[in-house]
Amino acid sequence: MWFDSHAHLTAPDYDADRDAVLQRAKAAHVTTVLTIGSGYGLAELERAPALAARHDFVYASVGVHPHNAALLDDSGRSALRAQLAKPKVVAIGECGLDYHYMHAPRDIQQKVLIEQLALAREWNLPVCIHVRSDDDSAYDDLLAIWDAENDGTLRGLLHCYTGSLAFAKVAVAKGFYVSFSGILSFKKSTSLRETACALPLDRILIETDAPFLAPEGLRGKRNEPAHVPIVGETLARARGEALETIARTTTQNAKMFFRIPE
Repeated sequence: MWFDSHAHLTAPDYDADRDAVLQRAKAAHVTTVLTIGSGYGLAELERAPALAARHDFVYASVGVHPHNAALLDDSGRSALRAQLAKPKVVAIGECGLDYHYMHAPRDIQQKVLIEQLALAREWNLPVCIHVRSDDDSAYDDLLAIWDAENDGTLRGLLHCYTGSLAFAKVAVAKGFYVSFSGILSFKKSTSLRETACALPLDRILIETDAPFLAPEGLRGKRNEPAHVPIVGETLARARGEALETIARTTTQNAKMFFRIPE
């Protein structure tokens, strides 16, 4: 059994064959998928919860991606709250800081992240975090905000992690979980595999970030949840652990983090 902890199933890339994509996931023994309700504009917030409602093995998050931070207004805030109330919404996000593309100014990204951390406290939901920059600035700002906003109840997941081992160790010490995507399987991702080996397995999740980041052997093609076992296989080889152990533990970790019952 596998848990894809981060997939954008409502992306337009799947409009022609979404049901077939989900059937392929089941055939690949993917027993749970978290579809991310973020990254395609605030008008699309309702699509992830609606998809989760139609499929028993799909759950949803909703949030404001840092790329869309400058779009958040009172109407968007109301829409976000309305979707958080949907029964299969189990997380906020993805949200965070992206200083690479800079689709929104840093101060606005930070403000919108702080707002969503407040919602996480209010709704008692975990947070899927996106963090990216060409230096350490976004990572440093993320931890500063997290420390200032965390009252001891916040639960965070660093999705599609590509940062340093040093930062990952600090984050794990602060209670974060870390999720690895198909990037882990890329030939040049030696240091990332070393990071995955050095972290405690009980803090690791895996994901596809579909439709993006198809794993080695499929690069350049559309990604989908059926490919998450490839990430798991890469992790098992790197750590020298049984594939069954990786599948079971990463699935248990995800269900615990998102509070999804067995």
